Amino acid sequence: MKKISLTFYITLVAVIIAVGYGVIAPDHFERMTSDVKNWIASSFGWYYLLTVSMLFFISVYLIFSPIGRIRLGKDSDRPQFSLISWLAMLFSAGMGIGLVFYGAAEPLSHYAVNPATAGPETAEAYKEAMRQAFFHWGFHAWAVYGMTALALAYFQFRKGQPGLISATLKPIFGDRVNGPLGIVIDVFAIFATVFGVATSLGLGAVQVNAGLHYLFGIPVSFLSQLIIIIIVTILFLVSAWSGLGKGIKILSNANMVLAIALLFFVIALGPTLLIFDMFTDSIGGYLEHLVRMSFRTAPLDVGNRAWLNDWTIFYWAWWIAWSPFVGMFIARVSKGRTIREFMIGLLVVPTVLSMIWFSAFGTTAIETQKAGIIDLASTATELTIFEMFSGMPWSSIISMIAILLIISFFITSADSATFVLGMQSSYGSLTPPNNLKVVWGVIQSSIAVILLFVGGLDALQNVVIIAALPFSVILIMMVTSLFMSLKEERRKVKRR
Repeated sequence: MKKISLTFYITLVAVIIAVGYGVIAPDHFERMTSDVKNWIASSFGWYYLLTVSMLFFISVYLIFSPIGRIRLGKDSDRPQFSLISWLAMLFSAGMGIGLVFYGAAEPLSHYAVNPATAGPETAEAYKEAMRQAFFHWGFHAWAVYGMTALALAYFQFRKGQPGLISATLKPIFGDRVNGPLGIVIDVFAIFATVFGVATSLGLGAVQVNAGLHYLFGIPVSFLSQLIIIIIVTILFLVSAWSGLGKGIKILSNANMVLAIALLFFVIALGPTLLIFDMFTDSIGGYLEHLVRMSFRTAPLDVGNRAWLNDWTIFYWAWWIAWSPFVGMFIARVSKGRTIREFMIGLLVVPTVLSMIWFSAFGTTAIETQKAGIIDLASTATELTIFEMFSGMPWSSIISMIAILLIISFFITSADSATFVLGMQSSYGSLTPPNNLKVVWGVIQSSIAVILLFVGGLDALQNVVIIAALPFSVILIMMVTSLFMSLKEERRKVKRR
């Protein structure tokens, strides 16, 4: 594998050290990472809120600015993928499995433990629950992904730079990004990606196991989760080997078909009219409270601040930590689109789809809870969606679709990650070697298996959140670098 860069070996050593620590002293590893995560949330929550809000407002500015006419590539380039396939790939890589995991559980949690001044399980708590779910999975999240992806796509396809995080910082640091500084930046991006995807694989295996236990009585155990990860690993490696235009594209389109089918069943068999009413009302509430939610730190309310640390600030850190992986993948499939088309597609379509999803699943879950048939609020997160289905007609069919969707999202995320990791550790190659993708795929799955075995998934999640703080600084520099280059390009256009 002659194309492998030094970043691969450095990152591999760092990953082995971190995972080894988690295996040798799992309890201490979790306590330490949890303490650091909590300190960051308490001390830098204001910083995360300002940073993510800034990215959102910049994203909106780019849609309406003359800059939006600039194409991500040469002026003669056109998109490689159709609009539907492109949107499907964005959605699958960016949020997919998380929506299935939290679609019912998050609004229900906000309803039962309300973050606002209203008491839990009230009408106001109901509205607040939906607003918060829209907020956490809406414009701000996609702005983080969008600005990361835009910087990467612009420098890669417009300026001819390699597809590396470090290459986007050339206007600031010059040729120094080709040396040790660039290596450190790229190692950090790969490290965050590896641990983020390994966490997703672990959580996905837990939920698939829960669904299979609910449907077929398969025991919830490490052995079951190990078998699930092995099967999924084989499938996503086969997909990764087939290439971007086949495996990921086909899987992403399949994801959308399954997701729409599941959504249709929930809307049709759930409280249909109320779902549409809550969707419409919650859009208004979300837009009305958007600015207030964007900057809310609750400095004088200890309980409310603790909730913000556990939810909003956690999410903002999580999106930032995932942005190297998702951003690089989105950049790779977005060549030929204008900046305006790119930002509208990335901000609006996934946000609206997320709103519809949370309206359907959240409303159905809360109504199930209110009916008193099942105590969903005390159910484990990975089981919430399946317990909700048990109170609906055709529950077995719906649950089976949900399991297939989770597996499909599961495979797509891992497949996308192996592609991105291959790019990042082969000098930004647009076609990383298949054997390098296989190596990264096996590494990700091995980390998930090892930490599931020792009970270290929470610690792994903490590591990802901790990694978000330094990467947020890199992200701010990427945006600054992007605007420096765009300003120079606009100046040249005016002179011509």
